[in-house]
Amino acid sequence: MDMQYYLRRLVDFIMALVTVVIGLRFILRLFGANANNGFVDWVYQTSGEMLAPFRNIFVSPTLDGGFVIDFTALFGLLVYGVVGLLAVHLIDLWGPTRK
Repeated sequence: MDMQYYLRRLVDFIMALVTVVIGLRFILRLFGANANNGFVDWVYQTSGEMLAPFRNIFVSPTLDGGFVIDFTALFGLLVYGVVGLLAVHLIDLWGPTRK
């Protein structure tokens, strides 16, 4: 296998991790998960670092019962997805052409 293949797999792996963590944050906030729980707190802290560049772009409305629609997380998923696709495309451009 060539280096291009391994770089693409690395980008895919990183994007999968980012998507899972931010997706978990969205679901946990949507259903009003208890932030005092260790796992929930870890998800919020980890995803908070990933979403720091997008903070205060959107207001996240709170519904009755503590349910939150986290538009920042949705926007972060979109931006990271585009960045991942761009990275894979650049890796393909950088590598040798296949026949």
